[in-house]
Amino acid sequence: MLNQKRVEPSPGQESVWDYPRPPRLERSSRRIRVVFNGITIVDTQRAQRMLETSHPPVYYLPSENVKMEYLVQTSQKSFCEWKGQARYYTIVVGDKQAPNAAWDYPNPTQKYAAIADHLALYPRLMDACYVDDEQVQSQQGDFYGGWITSDIVGPFKGGTGTWGW
Repeated sequence: MLNQKRVEPSPGQESVWDYPRPPRLERSSRRIRVVFNGITIVDTQRAQRMLETSHPPVYYLPSENVKMEYLVQTSQKSFCEWKGQARYYTIVVGDKQAPNAAWDYPNPTQKYAAIADHLALYPRLMDACYVDDEQVQSQQGDFYGGWITSDIVGPFKGGTGTWGW
């Protein structure tokens, strides 16, 4: 962890340093809500939660619970060694846009097939994201889309000086 000390989790908390690599995917029944430009664009209790060493969870949200009329697919693409090829979306609500703020894996690898027809997004680009009734803090940096809540402890990869972890 290069000069970083793992934060010891208190009862009811998880340490991102206990998450596996390759990542583990699990269902979550927690209520996930996303607000952008005053509109709730996601409200679901059927998310998938991706857990990977040193990263806060990323929530993959079923597209049927996303107001897809606010998403416009872009030409942006990326590749994940675990999940495969991702495509990106700009979120547009009224006069406000968040370019390449959401992504999906239309043909994920077999191990992560459960995220097909699900989208993830960067909390830092939204007005607010909630897990149950707690507003999440976004993971630092512009690469990862982790959701930090009071029950998750780090330190977290993503900020300045953490790429070598």
